[in-house]
Amino acid sequence: MRGSNQSSVSEFLLLGLSRDPQQQRLLFLLFLTMYLATVLGNLLIILAIGTDSRLHTPMYFFLSNLSFVDVCFSSTTVPKVLANHILETQVISFSGCLTQMYFLFELTDMDNFLLAVMAYDRYVAICHPLHYTTKMTHQLCALLVFGSWMVASLNAMLHTLLMAQLSFCADNTIPHLFCEVKQLMKLSCSETQLNELKILFVAGLIMIAPFVCILVSYILITCAILRVSSTRGRWKAFSTCSSHLAVVCLFYGTIISLYFNPSSSHSAGRDMAAAMMYTVVTPMLNPFIYSLRNKDMKGALRRVLTLKYLSTQ
Repeated sequence: MRGSNQSSVSEFLLLGLSRDPQQQRLLFLLFLTMYLATVLGNLLIILAIGTDSRLHTPMYFFLSNLSFVDVCFSSTTVPKVLANHILETQVISFSGCLTQMYFLFELTDMDNFLLAVMAYDRYVAICHPLHYTTKMTHQLCALLVFGSWMVASLNAMLHTLLMAQLSFCADNTIPHLFCEVKQLMKLSCSETQLNELKILFVAGLIMIAPFVCILVSYILITCAILRVSSTRGRWKAFSTCSSHLAVVCLFYGTIISLYFNPSSSHSAGRDMAAAMMYTVVTPMLNPFIYSLRNKDMKGALRRVLTLKYLSTQ
């Protein structure tokens, strides 16, 4: 075996979902459709928010950042899946695998942080409406997003450096769509206890702290809504949170299913399905969830699409 920071494996094989040629063609079309829908939907959200001055508020500022992260998230994994199908190969280089893993950690953390920040924004808007503009200043919003990027980058870098120290000596097949950290550790022929502890404590803390923030925010929001006397007022207050709640449930449901269940209950197929949900399906659904029940967003999107149509005439 080579030194602890060396690896005799120079590339990995991503086995993907199926080896059946007909199923592979169907999956290729499915992934291509979902990826195009993700990119188009999220870019439209960013464009609509950027061009409509009425949407230049903290809530939509965080939403545009979430859409940007979702585009990057899908672009980290899906293009490689599509390219491997077109080139009829399953290979990803060792450095490419580490790079992919770095961005997956960073973007997962960013999704997590942004959902927590958006929950806090809703808490201030509903529980302290008179102080909203003084509390949620442009400087604070920018600082929250910048700080989230910094923490996410440092966490992802630590994960990647620890993974780079592992040795991979024999088996190089990954039964997954991308370089998933748990699958990589299974292939290592060196000790992975430090990596496992890092995931358990540091990554767990980074996931749990924002989730607790979201939970506390919505407990306080619920208490505030219940104090509203009119049914219409309660419904209006709740409707401003419904889209965010749907995304939170979708995101955390798949993360908990994948990383916080006993390992004995895991199967390769189940892990891949859960990973697909938060890396492919959730980023695709977010634009629809945030726009279908939001009149301001639907109006902004309608104006963007109308301008595009008129410009082509």
